[in-house]
Amino acid sequence: MAAAGEGTPSSRGSRRDPPRRPPRDGYGVYVYPNSFFRYEGEWKGGRKHGHGKLLFKDGSYYEGAFVDGEITGEGRRHWAWSGDTFSGQFVLGEPQGYGVMEYKTGGCYEGEVSHGVREGHGFLVDRDRQVYQGSFHDNKRHGPGQMLFKNGDKYDGDWVRDQRQGHGVLRCADGSTYEGQWHSDVFSGLGSMAHCSGVTYYGLWINGHPAEQATRIAILGPEVMEVAQGSPFSVNVQLLQDHGEIAKSESGRVLHISAGVRYVQLSAYSEVSFFKVDRDNQETLMQTPFGFECIPYPVSSPAAGVPGPRAAKRGAEADVPLPRRDLELDLGALHGQEDTPGGLLAGGHTPHCPGACRRVDQGCAEFTDVLLGPPPPGYHPFLFLDSLHKKAGSRSRGGLHPRGAPPTAQEPPGGNRPEGRATEEQAAAAYPGEYVLMIHDVTTPPFLGRTLPPAFKHLRVVVKRADQPPHVLEEPEASSGWQAHGCTPEPPAPR
Repeated sequence: MAAAGEGTPSSRGSRRDPPRRPPRDGYGVYVYPNSFFRYEGEWKGGRKHGHGKLLFKDGSYYEGAFVDGEITGEGRRHWAWSGDTFSGQFVLGEPQGYGVMEYKTGGCYEGEVSHGVREGHGFLVDRDRQVYQGSFHDNKRHGPGQMLFKNGDKYDGDWVRDQRQGHGVLRCADGSTYEGQWHSDVFSGLGSMAHCSGVTYYGLWINGHPAEQATRIAILGPEVMEVAQGSPFSVNVQLLQDHGEIAKSESGRVLHISAGVRYVQLSAYSEVSFFKVDRDNQETLMQTPFGFECIPYPVSSPAAGVPGPRAAKRGAEADVPLPRRDLELDLGALHGQEDTPGGLLAGGHTPHCPGACRRVDQGCAEFTDVLLGPPPPGYHPFLFLDSLHKKAGSRSRGGLHPRGAPPTAQEPPGGNRPEGRATEEQAAAAYPGEYVLMIHDVTTPPFLGRTLPPAFKHLRVVVKRADQPPHVLEEPEASSGWQAHGCTPEPPAPR
């Protein structure tokens, strides 16, 4: 019974064919037993040798040279899981030598590779189309290299693990240049910057910021500067650091000088207004740190190398009024250039006022031959205190103030004064009173994106006695303390 069943197909398991052996020589196709690999190409001695294509079940592939069954030589490798493709040299299945890597996310690399990563010198274009050319280590930018950023900036210098570190030069798209030390991708150490605005800084940098950068503007001189009516004067300015030291490492900031006249008087003289302003010429009141408001007032300072009022008056008395034709030219140059509360003209550009701007040199600047001009059109001096007129009337009617008292409702222009004389003297200079000098940082564009806060100086214009030498100021008398508050002073008593 048992024998009858021997050898019957139903009693034996299904016979399996032996695995197919790879071709010995020549061209052939071989599917590996695990069915993950499939090779089609040249064979030699039962090994892949020559040109062929190895396909992977996930869609990856290699096509190129084989040597003794190994991927070695020139070829092309595609990774399905990342979408990247490398074309170049291979050794034992890995990219090794020189080649081109194309990234699915965008960009490509051409250069030297080792064990499948960037190593040596190469050319990298990332997905943002930024370009780097230089040394690589462990797939990162490392060593000397140049990079063009997407914003147009160019860097040439040292790299450490994909960060700028060491010495390097950065040329920005806006024209600014930095050369010096870097650490962790920012300016750090000694370095110099030539900013597109014209500002230069050379010194220590910490975490991308200049360690000795100016943070504020200071106007030198006493708390209240006194100048003689009609006399030019100088204004010295310093840029200071947080701790009060002069910012000598910095040069080139553009500073603009402007002025204002006190608009609201002290409470004791609330009935006195220094100027009446036409409705068509209303100005925005500007706040000052001295407890009062002011309105813009014209100020001039000749440009470097241009003779100023002081040079023009050399050999003459300092209080001689300028000729009428000069006054008209000055008014034309100054009208419409009064400072705005923000320190900039409309549009936010650097004001184009001849001589009104200075560039800082090693933290210092000087405005020379500064002169407060005559009241601009629309500014009318007037006085409403009858007691002051009565007091002035008790003096000689023919007496004239050294600069001419402003006309009032009780004393119209040209009344008992020599015809034309008072008007010319009034227009020749600012009236005695309280003014404010303002220095604004108008560097454009702002240095490192920051504009320094403005500086203010309280200025008092006083009357100079005729018997005093030029530029010597008269100390205000105790009885005439109101002179400093914008009212027109009375003439000095005859001696």
